[in-house]
Amino acid sequence: MAESSSLSQVLSYQSLVHAVSGAAGSAIAMSVFYPLETARSRLQIDENRQAKHTPYVLAEIAQEEGFQSLYRGWYPVISSLWCSNFVYFYTFNGLKVSAGDFLRSKKAVRDLLIGIASGVANVLITTPMWVVNTRLKMQGVQFKTDYYRESKHPKYKGIVDAFQKIIDQEGLASLWSGTASSLILVINPAIHFAVYEALKRYYSKVFNRKQPSSLQFFLIGALAKTVATIGTYPLQVVQSKLRYGKEKHLSKGNILQNIAAVLQHVVKTQGKLGLYKGLEAKLLQTVLTAALMFLCYEKISRFIFFVMRASSAAR
Repeated sequence: MAESSSLSQVLSYQSLVHAVSGAAGSAIAMSVFYPLETARSRLQIDENRQAKHTPYVLAEIAQEEGFQSLYRGWYPVISSLWCSNFVYFYTFNGLKVSAGDFLRSKKAVRDLLIGIASGVANVLITTPMWVVNTRLKMQGVQFKTDYYRESKHPKYKGIVDAFQKIIDQEGLASLWSGTASSLILVINPAIHFAVYEALKRYYSKVFNRKQPSSLQFFLIGALAKTVATIGTYPLQVVQSKLRYGKEKHLSKGNILQNIAAVLQHVVKTQGKLGLYKGLEAKLLQTVLTAALMFLCYEKISRFIFFVMRASSAAR
């Protein structure tokens, strides 16, 4: 009976509201700051593109390939992000409800563990969409690195066509390229959520207010994401390269060996700072996007709950 009650809590409408709100918030935020995502991915993958300040990179891409190139791959990114955040927010809030009083005195640890579990579920379910996303986003790019110019992927007509061609030409397993680095990177959103929840609790305790203001939600989200991003950025560089799938120095062996190989290759060809190439663009993109996402998430979820309560009271 207890198991049935716990399951009903996980599958409750509250978890669904949080999932829809998180997915919608992420889609809105990413759409606003998408050119920063374009700059970040180019700098991570194209080794010979010089790491300049983000505005210069954006201007260079627009001049060489046209302004519309700043939004190349927008639809698959938004589709992937919507699915990814829906899974993550649903799992996180469902597990948080079912956890109940688990580690009640150590809420930060509890949130971190729940975040890791949610991240693992998210990675295993949505990695194929992110692999396709990276391929479509890089399609038609004028690479400055010779190797990428010489070894092109086939022309993809869209998301479904990309799935079919990758499976036919590279095998089903290739859709989970970069999964190992992604599983390691679940610590990023886990840290993000744990810090975010801790800062909200700290704010409520210090200022004796139930909820932060819109600006404070934005700042709390930004600070939490900054901490998570700086700590895990080298692995994000590895992840981008593995998802693109054209690294000549990789084998088909142990994926953990390939992660080590990519790290060694980057350090050898670009120095240790190469592990942080594109960090400025990433911080701008991910921090601003995460801050706006959490602001939208809080506002959308609160609005939906308000409407549902008003509808229930009117009956």
